[in-house]
Amino acid sequence: MLDISALSEFSRSHCIAICAFLVPANLMTTLQTMLWVWFRRPTPQIQAMAAIASFFATILILHVVTWLAIGVVMAPTYILSFLGGFCIATNLCCVVIAARRNRPLVRTSGWNL
Repeated sequence: MLDISALSEFSRSHCIAICAFLVPANLMTTLQTMLWVWFRRPTPQIQAMAAIASFFATILILHVVTWLAIGVVMAPTYILSFLGGFCIATNLCCVVIAARRNRPLVRTSGWNL
């Protein structure tokens, strides 16, 4: 079974390494999602990249929650929480934009006049 206490302790004891990986990974995958929307890549590819980027953002938020659980409330906790939430929101917007872009503007009734 998964031991939350041990996982939280691991997260706090390796904070610098976790943040050194997750912050650039978060930013790069979110940027990749935005670029794929800009270059009009297929929607399934955009959705896959947004899922990967949102995964990194969720892990970052969970990492911050381990610090908040023991009462550490400092500027980095707010900054990293904002970064994770902002990246999730950006990826969600990119998926919505890609889905709307591929939807036809005018529906045809099938009548050929």
